[in-house]
Amino acid sequence: MGRSIIEVRGISKKYRLGKIGATSFREEVERWWGNLRSRRNGGTLAKPTNSDFWSLRDVSFDVHPGEVLGVVGKNGAGKSTLLKIISRITEPTEGEIRIRGRIASLLEVGTGFHPELSGRENIYLNGAILGMNRSEIRRKFDAIVDFAEIGQFIDTPVKRYSSGMYVRLAFAVAAHLEPEILIIDEVLAVGDAEFQAKCLGKMREVSRADGRTVLFVSHNMAAVKSLCSRVVWLEKGKVRSAGEADKLVVEYLNEAKLKSGTSTSAHGLRLIDLALHQSKDDLPVNHLMFGEDYELRVRLGSERPFSRTAVVIQIKNAYGDLISSICTPEEGITPFDLREEAEVTVSLKSLRLFPGKYTVDVFVFRPNDVTRYLEGENVLGFEVHPGVIGGGMWAYQNHHGYVRIADDVSVNHENRVYQL
Repeated sequence: MGRSIIEVRGISKKYRLGKIGATSFREEVERWWGNLRSRRNGGTLAKPTNSDFWSLRDVSFDVHPGEVLGVVGKNGAGKSTLLKIISRITEPTEGEIRIRGRIASLLEVGTGFHPELSGRENIYLNGAILGMNRSEIRRKFDAIVDFAEIGQFIDTPVKRYSSGMYVRLAFAVAAHLEPEILIIDEVLAVGDAEFQAKCLGKMREVSRADGRTVLFVSHNMAAVKSLCSRVVWLEKGKVRSAGEADKLVVEYLNEAKLKSGTSTSAHGLRLIDLALHQSKDDLPVNHLMFGEDYELRVRLGSERPFSRTAVVIQIKNAYGDLISSICTPEEGITPFDLREEAEVTVSLKSLRLFPGKYTVDVFVFRPNDVTRYLEGENVLGFEVHPGVIGGGMWAYQNHHGYVRIADDVSVNHENRVYQL
């Protein structure tokens, strides 16, 4: 495939925890005087409370020209630190990085722009930093403003922008000013669902059409799978695994679910797995589209036979309000004997939940018995995004409620029938 555009070799990053030193002359004198009195009284000098924390440890990988590489891992795994080192914002403690090309980074909200300058001035400033002349930037200017959708605010200082406006402009600048390497952190989560989809499409375009390299950090595994060809999985500052995106995303999701769901109740029951799947794909998803088909699968285990098993699945909104519930006996399923493992599958045809964030609870009980033999609250979270119905995009918000109850709607007006 030729030589790499990014070579990461043995990168480690150490941070010092605790109080490193005095911040003023007064503090230094007080510390010196305290140590002197301690020695006079036969005591010992106070031991420093500093300790070292390794955010990254011996990280190595290559990125090839035109490749879209995903970086995944839990919060605190070292993803943002790695991107800051590659972006040359911070220096590694050990190791080296070789980069062949110009980099544009979109990391934290607030980085990359001068707050006192207007959006227009920051566009030209970033272009100059990337080595572009004024005429080159001018040719891209209208496309940047159109993509960011902030035309009327382009001459306003960016310190007055909302976080969403800031991210829209920052991404538009990074994507349109033609760096060889584009680095995107989870900062895109600040934008709305429509703009996130727009950004994912643009990243796909610049990679495939322009041959640019993209490093993408996200907790949205559906986006990682659709956009990235390879994935690096970080865990506690080290490379846990690296390989093809399809395979690694499934492995990562399964690991996360198993860790959160393997606790065993006092009755020997455990929640082995809980996931949403698209009916056409076996890959777990947590970002859903209104109107699409999904399946909710619950896998239970038992250390010993458990008789007359019944299951309740509850869906709650972001405020903890109950939106809907499924109870297996009420769905016509006879209470069953659970031996080792069983799976409950709920079909969600043409998903009717309006856009928003939701959580899932799972309980195991016996009919005519109020005891919850297995109790799992907030064991799965997911988000619903606007979908297409009736031939157009209907971006329902919470003021419409939470569930679409209508199957068909028609209006008879002037002897004409309009039907949705």
